[in-house]
Amino acid sequence: MKLSIVIIGDEILLGQVTDTNSGAVARTFRRMGWQVASIETVGDNGLQISAAVERGLEQSDLVITTGGLGPTKDDITKQVLMSIFGGELRRDAEVTANIERVFALRGIAMNVLTADQALVPTSCRVIQNRYGTAPIMWFERAGRVLVSMPGVPFETEGMLPEVSAAVAKRFTPDMFFRHHTLLVSGLSESKLAQQLSAYEASLPPSLHLAYLPQPGLIRLRLDGASADEAALEATFAAALESLRAEVRPLMVHDGDASVAEVLIELLRSRGYDVATAESCTGGNVAHAITMVAGCSDVYRGSVVAYSNEVKERVLGVSHDTLATDGAVSRATVEQMAAGVSRLTGSCCAIATSGIAGPGGATPGKPVGTVWIAAYCCGQVEARELHLPGDRSGVIGRATTEAILMLMRMLRR
Repeated sequence: MKLSIVIIGDEILLGQVTDTNSGAVARTFRRMGWQVASIETVGDNGLQISAAVERGLEQSDLVITTGGLGPTKDDITKQVLMSIFGGELRRDAEVTANIERVFALRGIAMNVLTADQALVPTSCRVIQNRYGTAPIMWFERAGRVLVSMPGVPFETEGMLPEVSAAVAKRFTPDMFFRHHTLLVSGLSESKLAQQLSAYEASLPPSLHLAYLPQPGLIRLRLDGASADEAALEATFAAALESLRAEVRPLMVHDGDASVAEVLIELLRSRGYDVATAESCTGGNVAHAITMVAGCSDVYRGSVVAYSNEVKERVLGVSHDTLATDGAVSRATVEQMAAGVSRLTGSCCAIATSGIAGPGGATPGKPVGTVWIAAYCCGQVEARELHLPGDRSGVIGRATTEAILMLMRMLRR
């Protein structure tokens, strides 16, 4: 079964908004056995939207569109779909009630434009959008299905489980898919590929290994597809076990998760908590941790000590250390980690200090020089990094490496 995804919106084409909906839709339906045939982005133009939808319906059993369902004049998806599937607009009482509920929760008055979002084509059936005001519309033509979803990412992602359940009732899969991800660290993508070249050559045609690098980490994803579910299970299980054996010394986690999620589970399993003291990463380590739901049971808090004065007065870094070794040094990050542990009462701590660039380099400390420290129950370790890339890249890589450092310390 094939799926086509059409992302609608001038703001996407202009780069003002980054498309995350296509990835969310593709991941959801891939797990269900759908093959993504195409992902197309078009502007708020009726002819472009119509052409993209027709291309999708021609090549795929299912088309999912996102965007263009708002109350303003540039949101024209509903009218375009009605020109393709027919029907006329009618006011849907259930959509009206849903819109009134959403506005009541937000504590604002509903205006005429928003109220008119309850006008839906008679050629579709409606799936109520529990996260917003734009209704989700389900159209069918000649055995093909089109589902029109809102463009707001949290609405799309929130409603995907319900939409995918409806699709599962409508279609029977003709292919079965399996995938598993391993997180590895310690080698570049090219070196890892060299190490795994014989393994990849031994994979049967139904399996594929993908390398998904990010700063300081590589996600290795093994994918499998077959019409024979039992054969796929056996082949996939054997290949996965072999892959684990190949990368075991490099493996950070067996499964797909962020390094912050893995760290939080490690802390929970040991009954520990953590705090962060950051200079060059500017709170990015704290951000990574607090993006994980439920982190409050292991995360105490953070000090962003950008100036030497804050490092000294708040975290207790020695004035002599800052004067002699400098802010970007082993001694400074070790004292930052110990200081935030003492300040917050945490068992563990992470500290960072460095030169993210583009300026700030000094003799012997070029841009990309970062010191990180991990502290646990009175023990502290520190490491110097020399990281490539722009400011964002240095901050991202330093964040990952600092979290990994504490993880490795906890696993000993």
